[in-house]
Amino acid sequence: MDKSKRPFLKFKRSFRRRLPLIQSGDRIDYRNMSLISRFISEQGKILSGRVNRLTLKQQRLITLAIKQARILSLLPFLNNEKQFERTESTARTTGFKARNKQA
Repeated sequence: MDKSKRPFLKFKRSFRRRLPLIQSGDRIDYRNMSLISRFISEQGKILSGRVNRLTLKQQRLITLAIKQARILSLLPFLNNEKQFERTESTARTTGFKARNKQA
């Protein structure tokens, strides 16, 4: 049979069905920090539903729980640990110090 006359064959992909991250017994609540922390990135951002593999309803509940926990100061709004680390002074500040010493 010629390639051009062959009917379109759909290839089957094998995929492994992953277990859901939220079991039926888990309560989506702002106090459940072990559950909420799984859906936050290292920067403190809420991960998308596609990344989390959650249903739309579960994603909405997780988002509300994270926002409530942030308002109640159970979670930080931002997680910028690198921002507060002390690094060596930059060239701009070292040049400024050198000029002050000359004057």
